[in-house]
Amino acid sequence: MLSWFQALLPKEDNFFRLFDAHAATLIKGAEALRNVLDGGDEVPRWCQRIVDHEHEADAVAREVLFAVRRSFITPFDRSDIRGLTNSLDDSIDQMQKTAKVIMLYEMRDFAPHMRQLGDVAVEAALLTVEAVSLLPDMRKHHGRLNELTEKIARLESDSDTLYDHGMKALYEEHKAGNAMAFITGAEVYDHLEKVVDRFEDVANRINGVLVEHL
Repeated sequence: MLSWFQALLPKEDNFFRLFDAHAATLIKGAEALRNVLDGGDEVPRWCQRIVDHEHEADAVAREVLFAVRRSFITPFDRSDIRGLTNSLDDSIDQMQKTAKVIMLYEMRDFAPHMRQLGDVAVEAALLTVEAVSLLPDMRKHHGRLNELTEKIARLESDSDTLYDHGMKALYEEHKAGNAMAFITGAEVYDHLEKVVDRFEDVANRINGVLVEHL
């Protein structure tokens, strides 16, 4: 009877350990995506890495959701845990979607603005990992958490600007000729910009947790 009851007791460190593991897949995915955007013969290998990291993230997400169902007490509201988990998962899912498009069109060369969007994604991933790592003591670190989520929001704004400039350059390059190159390039730009959007979604979820629990 005692062992059954102990199984229902809060194990907050387990939840936060899983959040950290989930966030770590975003760093690995973003770094692999940035390597994809360097182009060349290694593109397929790095795309496969993104797929592998997405599978790893899915496994962590399933573990979190199972823990939510079986735990009597959770570190914060169950809906917030599910929301944070889903937003983390959506981030790596969007990277996988980007990789799939790149593989579909057999792309090996990428424009400078695409590489810059990759840099922004890596920076957003690093900020996200730090923010998630501070959640176990969010009251102590609420100032830094607010700073991190604001930085991620600014990066999302930067990504919008890069998207606009990249699309303009793409149009100027192909307006007189290769329509297919414009279409495929535009689709990649759209996916890359959405990668950064998904990081902002994570930041918004973290802000929601702070509002509810501070």
